[in-house]
Amino acid sequence: MSEVLLVVGAGAGLGASIGRRFAKEGFKVALASRSLEKVSAICETVSGAQGFSCDATKEDQVKVLFDQVTASLGTPDVVVFNASGRVRKSILEIESDEFIQAWMAACHGGFLVGREAARQMTQKGVGTILFTGATASVKSYAKSAGFAVGKFGLRALAFSMARELGPKGIHVGHIIVDGGIRAKHRPEDPKVPDKWLNPDDIADSYWHLHSQARSSWTVEIDVRPWVENF
Repeated sequence: MSEVLLVVGAGAGLGASIGRRFAKEGFKVALASRSLEKVSAICETVSGAQGFSCDATKEDQVKVLFDQVTASLGTPDVVVFNASGRVRKSILEIESDEFIQAWMAACHGGFLVGREAARQMTQKGVGTILFTGATASVKSYAKSAGFAVGKFGLRALAFSMARELGPKGIHVGHIIVDGGIRAKHRPEDPKVPDKWLNPDDIADSYWHLHSQARSSWTVEIDVRPWVENF
């Protein structure tokens, strides 16, 4: 019986690449985002993937998502939280609701998705939960308060869950994506090859974390292009 991957916050870049990487290994793939229309288009690039609509900041929608995925494909064996919220504003200008929404998207959504995944996986005593972090997970820049607080919080959540769930057979990992991911608006620079993170290469790291033997589980890794300062 095929295993099931669920990616929450799936976009055309990293989310799609993670889906393709696990599909290559025989996984049934569920991709979820706020827009069913957008995620349905992404599913066309991932063999056999099914799309679902979910706002990860809404508790009722997260619960419905897991019910729908389980009914359609089976209980998820691997869950990836890939959503985030970003507001580029000075601390002098950012409004309270903007700050809260950024934190909700990056951190609270991770809590809701991670908790629901853990509730299902602990019943089986096996599973993998992976959280997508960023440079902001460990380094906060100016005009990035909401995003940094959300990503710092998501990292704290991942470590807390790893310590609690590891002994229950659940592998929890946090991936710090330290750099810009290659996209249409970031074409390859002929003078500096591999200036941007290739989402397919990042996806290999997600697969590596999932496939680790439990005698040597990794809680956190960071990935960055070779020219990135850190």
